[in-house]
Amino acid sequence: MAANCAVGHQGGHLSVMWKTVSEACNLACDYCYYSTCGGKPDKINRIDPQVLETFIADYMAHTSGSASFAWQGGEPLLAGIDFFREVVRLQAKYAPPNTTISNAIQTNGTLINDEWARLFKEYRFLVGVSLDGPEHIHNARRVNAAGQGSYDRVMRGIGHLRRHQVDFNILSVLHEGNVRRAQEMMDFYRTEGFTHVQFIPCMDFRSQETGKAPDFHITPEQYGQFLCELFDIWYNGGNPQFSERFFDTLLDQTLGREAGLCIHSSSCPRTLILEQNGDAYPCDFYISEDYKLGNVGRDALEDILRSPVYTRFLSQKPSLPESCKSCEYLSLCHGGCPRNRRWDTREDYIYPDYFCQSYKMIYAHSAAGMKRLAGSVRRFWLEEYRKTGLALPGRNDPCFCGSGRKYKACCQTAV
Repeated sequence: MAANCAVGHQGGHLSVMWKTVSEACNLACDYCYYSTCGGKPDKINRIDPQVLETFIADYMAHTSGSASFAWQGGEPLLAGIDFFREVVRLQAKYAPPNTTISNAIQTNGTLINDEWARLFKEYRFLVGVSLDGPEHIHNARRVNAAGQGSYDRVMRGIGHLRRHQVDFNILSVLHEGNVRRAQEMMDFYRTEGFTHVQFIPCMDFRSQETGKAPDFHITPEQYGQFLCELFDIWYNGGNPQFSERFFDTLLDQTLGREAGLCIHSSSCPRTLILEQNGDAYPCDFYISEDYKLGNVGRDALEDILRSPVYTRFLSQKPSLPESCKSCEYLSLCHGGCPRNRRWDTREDYIYPDYFCQSYKMIYAHSAAGMKRLAGSVRRFWLEEYRKTGLALPGRNDPCFCGSGRKYKACCQTAV
C-alpha cells in the first residue's frame, strides 16, 4: 500500500513513508526481510518526538493543498495509540489552511481493537492489513515467536475495522506456499467480502548487495502463471467485482492514464522513505549508505530533495536494458523496477527486471480483455459526459476524460 501526496518540489509529487518503529514486530513471519527481533521486541524505538515535529512542520511548509503520510514498520501499531494521536495533532497544527491531510498505515492486524478502529475512523486512516490467504495458508508462515499462527487475531482485527466502517485493503505476500493457489485465495477473499486486494512477490533483502537483484521466493514463471489465473478471476467475463491493484493499474494504462504502481510507471516517483531515526532514502528498496539522503531531524527537506544521490537514483529507471528498448510492452512496464535488475558496472550492462517474463505473460494473456474493458469504461464516461449537456470536444481536441490523448484517439472510439 502506498500513499501519494502532492508536495511542491520542482513541480512534482513527493510520497512520504515512515518506518514508525524501525523493524520491531510482534510477529516472526519466516519470510520477513524487515523484522530481526523474532517476534519479541524488547524495546520499542518510536520516532523521537522532536524529529517527528521538525519533519511534519517542514513537510507541511512545502505542501500545496494536500499532504499524505504512510506509516509502516515492522509493526507500526507498536508505537502506541497515543503516538498517532500526537501525529494527527501535529499535522493539524502545521497544515496550511484548507490542506487535505491523509494517512495510510500497513499493519499485520493483530493489535487492532475498538480503540484503534475508532481512531482510524475518526481521522480517516486507510488501513492495509497483511493476510496471505485462508487460515491454513496464512498460519503456515505468519506466526508469532512461539510459532503459533496469527490468523485468528488478524480476522478479529478486521472485525473491529468493519464494525467502525474503516476503509481497509488486503495485502498478500506471494511465496512458495500460495503462488499456485490463486483460485483458493480469491474464493476465500470473496467469501469474506474483501473488495480491495493486492499481491506482492516475496523477496529477501537481507542477502541483497548494491548492483545485485534481490532474491525472490518465487520464479518469474510462477508469478506470471499466478497473474494470468488471477486475471481470469478478476475479469469475470468483463465485469470485475473487486479491485486488484496490478489490474487496476493495467486498466488505467490501457485507458491512457498514469500507472498507479511505481514499478510500472515511466519514472520513479519522488518518494521519501524515513527510518525511525529520521534517516531519509529515495525508495524502500534502496535502504543503504550509498543512497542515504540525509536526516529529517537535522537537514532541511529542500536540501534532502536536492541531494545528488537523489538525482543519481532517479536516473536509473530510464537507463533501460537493450532488450527493453524494442519490447512491445515497454509502454506498460517501462522496464519494471530498477532494483529488480542486475547492473554489471564492469561491462556497463543492465539485465532486465527479474519478472520480465512474468509481465510478458500477463500482458499477452490480458490484452484482449483489457481492451474490451477499456471500451466499456469509455462508453460509460461518454454517457456521463453527455448528461452534463456540454459540447463534445473536437476530434483533435484533448479528450474530456483527462487522459491527455486527442478525443479521436480516446473516448470517441467508444461511439
